[in-house]
Amino acid sequence: MPRRPPARRAARKRKTKETDVQVRLDLDGRGAAAIRTGLPFLDHMLELVAVHGLFDLRLKATGDLDVDQHHTVEDIGLVLGAAIDEALGKRERIQRYASITLPMDECLVNVAVDLGGRPFFAHDLTPKTRIVGGFDSTLVPDFFIALTQGARMTLHVTQLRGGNTHHLLEATFKGLGRTLSVASRADPRRQGPPSSKGLLT
Repeated sequence: MPRRPPARRAARKRKTKETDVQVRLDLDGRGAAAIRTGLPFLDHMLELVAVHGLFDLRLKATGDLDVDQHHTVEDIGLVLGAAIDEALGKRERIQRYASITLPMDECLVNVAVDLGGRPFFAHDLTPKTRIVGGFDSTLVPDFFIALTQGARMTLHVTQLRGGNTHHLLEATFKGLGRTLSVASRADPRRQGPPSSKGLLT
C-alpha cells in the first residue's frame, strides 16, 4: 500500500503580559474557520484566508485592546505564521511560489508568495480610511510583517486599483488564502525541496 503523506497540521500558542494567542491549523482542510480575536473585522479577514485557502483554522486571541490593537494584531500574525511554518514541515515537494490578481468590486490587488524560507514583506496598499469596522487598517502591514517572519515566507502585495477600504483589504486577505493554498500544495513530479540548493533555509 502507498504511504499516506504526513498530516500537515500545527498547534501553536503565545502568552505574554499583553496577549494570549492560540492557533490550530490544518493546511489540508476544507475551509472551516472558528476565529475569535476581539476584533470582528480581523476575524472576518482571517476567515477569508481559511475559506479561500481551504485551511481548517481555529484561532483564539485575547489582548490589551483597551490599550491599543497593535499588540494583539502583531502577536496573531506571529503565532499564525509559526503555525504555517510548522505545518509545512521540511517543505519538500511543495510548489513554493504562487501569485494571483484578485478583484473585489472596484478594487484590484496582486498577491505573490514564496515559501522558500526567507521572510520579507513589501506592499503599496493605500487604504482610503484608517478605521474600518472598528479595526485600525494601519496595522495591516504590522500583521503581515509578523506573519511573514513567523512563516518564513516572502509576501508582496501590489494595489492595482483602490477604492473602499473594506474591499481593498478583503481582496488582499482572499488573495493570501489562494496563494498560500497553491504554493503549499505538493507537486507530484518533484522529489525533495523546490530549490537548486537542495534545501530551503
